Amino acid sequence: MTTTLNTPDVLARIVAHKRQEVAERRGLVPDKLLERSQYLDAPTLSLRGYLRRPELSGIIAEFKRRSPSKGWINEFAPVERTTLGYMQAGAAALSVLTDTEFFGGKNEDLTTARRFNLCPILRKDFVVDAYQLLEARSIGADAVLLIASVLTPQQIRELGLQAQGLGLEVLLEVHDKEELDRTLDVAHDAIDLVGVNNRDLRDFSVSLERSLQLVEHLPAQLGKVAESGLRTAQDIDTLRRASFEGFLIGETFMRHSRPDRACAALVQQLRELSAAR
Repeated sequence: MTTTLNTPDVLARIVAHKRQEVAERRGLVPDKLLERSQYLDAPTLSLRGYLRRPELSGIIAEFKRRSPSKGWINEFAPVERTTLGYMQAGAAALSVLTDTEFFGGKNEDLTTARRFNLCPILRKDFVVDAYQLLEARSIGADAVLLIASVLTPQQIRELGLQAQGLGLEVLLEVHDKEELDRTLDVAHDAIDLVGVNNRDLRDFSVSLERSLQLVEHLPAQLGKVAESGLRTAQDIDTLRRASFEGFLIGETFMRHSRPDRACAALVQQLRELSAAR
């Protein structure tokens, strides 16, 4: 069953479903089975490091089939061609949605992307339990997302340290300064990157001003990522000059029949902007 939501409590519904889903998955695939994955012994790639490489675009290109607010975006895009195309186009890293109920993704999408790409891959999902961290490592992820509006600061610290213990980097997602401050006060040692989500997950409104207002409060040692609502080379250029290093883009690419070509066009526009200076 799939679900399209437009209600303000969408995030609460997603989290409630995710807790139920994790309990079911743990029963079907226990930790010991996940630990047999070939990826547990493989080294991970640093998302923060790749975003800081000057020869790369800083774009985290996302494979995203659908949205809980807008329904299907690109139901039939092939994972292999799309993710390979993203990297050939000049993306610095990949993000793969693995939530099925609300985003139409699956773990196999990430494993397929891992099989064909030598780059950092962020597992994009709603982490509420340590089981999902081991699961992320077992399917080939290099980094995981922890959302400040879903977890308490103490939960973020505990999950973040466990993720790092597995070799995963941690991207903390925040929406405002209050979320940022309360989380960093407790969990600063369990975070590798901070992502400012320009989309309010309660009503899905989007504003790049969220990133521009928060950037001066982001610690220098952490990777800085702008998420959601990025559509043009000018958007990225503005955020880059404000000291952001990573730019997570999904829907802008996935709405095209060939998302990889949309990515390539945006990277080329960025190069032209840079050359014009």
